[in-house]
Amino acid sequence: MAIYDAEGETGVKKQEKQKINEIREHLFSMQDTKYRDFQAKLIPTAEAASVIGVRTPALRKYAAELLKQGGCEAFLNDLPHQYFDENQLHAFVLSGMKDYTVCMEELCRFLPYVDNWATCDQMSPKVFKKHKPELLKQIKEWIKSDETYTVRFAIGMLMEHFLDADFDPVYPEMVAAVRSEEYYVNMMIAWYFATALAKQYNAILPYLEEQKLDTWTHNKAIQKSVESYRITPEQKEYLKSLKVKAKGKTLS
Repeated sequence: MAIYDAEGETGVKKQEKQKINEIREHLFSMQDTKYRDFQAKLIPTAEAASVIGVRTPALRKYAAELLKQGGCEAFLNDLPHQYFDENQLHAFVLSGMKDYTVCMEELCRFLPYVDNWATCDQMSPKVFKKHKPELLKQIKEWIKSDETYTVRFAIGMLMEHFLDADFDPVYPEMVAAVRSEEYYVNMMIAWYFATALAKQYNAILPYLEEQKLDTWTHNKAIQKSVESYRITPEQKEYLKSLKVKAKGKTLS
């Protein structure tokens, strides 16, 4: 039988709150206020007041410590998090998990709460490299989501894991089929095609020659490709010739 205190909380519940507060206090102990002010400007979708200002290497190290210690389930369950840095820590904890099934379950639960590009892009579970067939099935579900950062994450995973030996022409078709008004989705599509051009130039070039992307994303993909050191000067000149004159309202 559960034992309740005077406020009606079980001992387990109090321990969970204590762990969450302990993690939050540790994050504030690592705060760098100058970095906080700088970082807040880079994450426009996050409230400035939610940024503690913990540097990424410190967050990664702390995530590794939490995984080693165990017992951070209460923190992972405490969604939505109050602070941007808590989301970052959550992403790094997931990235370090070694059990694919547990990692995927936790990731699917966390993705709807991801509200910024940094948390989305820095979340990259190492265990995915050993489970690409299962990952691909999940990517096909994520890419159809209505959630901005779930779609962005799906495209990011295709870019990270399926542009080299595991490349298939079906994958850029999946990305090209995405149509969104969201800046952070379209920017990731452009990033995907720019990276794909560097790795699979002949297979990807027709997407630009045949203008299979919307105008803004098409031009942004070319811009990012031209900025890449992995694209030859000759390829860059040809890609520049494929730019399309934008009409009407464009994304910033």
